[in-house]
Amino acid sequence: MDSRRALLVDAFADEPLAGNPAGVVPDADGLTETQMQAVANEFGASETAFLLPSGTADRRVRYFTPTTEVDLCGHATIAAHAHLHADGVVDAGEHTLETNVGVLDVTVEPDGRVWMTQDDPEVHEVDLDRERVAEALGIEADAMAVDGLPLAYASTGLPFLVVPVRLLSDLGGAEPEMDAIEALADEVDAVGVYAFTFDALEGDSTLHGRMWAPGAGVPEDPVTGTASGATGAYLRRFEAFDSMPDEMAFEQGHFVDRPGRVFVRVDEHVEVGGCAATALDGELFVPSVDDGDDIIEI
Repeated sequence: MDSRRALLVDAFADEPLAGNPAGVVPDADGLTETQMQAVANEFGASETAFLLPSGTADRRVRYFTPTTEVDLCGHATIAAHAHLHADGVVDAGEHTLETNVGVLDVTVEPDGRVWMTQDDPEVHEVDLDRERVAEALGIEADAMAVDGLPLAYASTGLPFLVVPVRLLSDLGGAEPEMDAIEALADEVDAVGVYAFTFDALEGDSTLHGRMWAPGAGVPEDPVTGTASGATGAYLRRFEAFDSMPDEMAFEQGHFVDRPGRVFVRVDEHVEVGGCAATALDGELFVPSVDDGDDIIEI
């Protein structure tokens, strides 16, 4: 039976058991897609990053939720590179990462903060009934009355339906209906729904967000890097500020007891950044392909 080092790393957090946990398999070379999916399901984190050799970048990554592969995942990228830096595998500086959406740049700062350059933004308004969206989120329709900000599709590698909400009490009190959320996301070809409000908990936070992606096996994600990047592009596209901030801080996860913070830069490119802390570091036993029905042990 094959064994690999495997970790749970909490991204967008300064200490363990906060932020967004990601599985990280630093050496996934030789694992089949079926084995990777089984490992991700065993971990149960919203995404697990499997690092592989690459012919076009410093390394290749594949991301799996407990039920499916996704093309891009911000928090698992942050988690993986924070681990590699802490483990002495990579130095502070510029690195490249081959993903399903292309080769992306990753920067590791000396203090361990990791920045991930997102794919080119795509943002456009969507024609959805606000009453229907409000009902799906479990909020009042007038809670979505935010001047000048529409419902929109936004992507910087992974697409989301972005929904502006007026007050934190509205967003915090949301009781989403998962089938309806999944149907909305499917209708606009998004992976999930990201709702946000400028009425944040912390005075230095730009906004507070929540994200649901039940169609990808993630009922509510604690802290979402790719959705934050997409929302940064959304804020620029619809001129949410008189002058775009050089750096924004998006808080998330407080309503699922996993508080975290994503830093977002929107300039020539969109970048998301954050810290990470290792919560679990161990050995994972992977059954052979022929023994695929066996239990994976950690």
